[in-house]
Amino acid sequence: MLSALIIDDEAPSREELKALLAAAPDVEVLGECANAIEGLSAIHRLRPDVVFLDIQMPRLSGLEMVGMIDASALPQIVFVTAYDEHALKAFEEHAADYLLKPIDPQRLARTLDWLRSGVRHSPRAFPGSTEKLRQIPCFGRNRIFLLALDEVEFIHTDLAGVQVIGKQRQGTTELSLKILQERTSLIRCHRQFLDNLEQRRSLALPPARRAFDIGKQE
Repeated sequence: MLSALIIDDEAPSREELKALLAAAPDVEVLGECANAIEGLSAIHRLRPDVVFLDIQMPRLSGLEMVGMIDASALPQIVFVTAYDEHALKAFEEHAADYLLKPIDPQRLARTLDWLRSGVRHSPRAFPGSTEKLRQIPCFGRNRIFLLALDEVEFIHTDLAGVQVIGKQRQGTTELSLKILQERTSLIRCHRQFLDNLEQRRSLALPPARRAFDIGKQE
């Protein structure tokens, strides 16, 4: 059985792809997401074999989203997009396959055959996967949002996940501390903490919760 996740901001496109995949008895659609932030959470939670991913989505593109996932946790990626075929050639090396909208059932069948073969595509680094993040995708209080990096005070892990603490709001992110350390200017000051030295002058660390001065020395 091949497990799949659909991430596309256009509901008709999601419905079309679900209907086509329903004709394949060995494909199980685990879920669908309307944006990349929901997609990050679903990939982490559902662990699909393959993600059918739209490239052009508001706020966070499909390419940006994939660049935020640890390589060890990255499923097979199949782009589903309205990009013209010539433009998509630039992305071929970064994904298992691509499908053009509207989806050709025969083209989808070839993609599924390749996925069933068990040959795992080893993508090169996705465009933007080494660029510094300017915002962090978060969720909390029944909403999803992007928190600008200059609003972040610190990030820590607990039993609930990776918590992003900002000046005015906070949330949980599916990004790992490893990715956040590599892709931001935040400093790891403890095994479970990343700190934004530009925003804070002290940091309280568990379990003693003692505050350490991290301000500039005169």
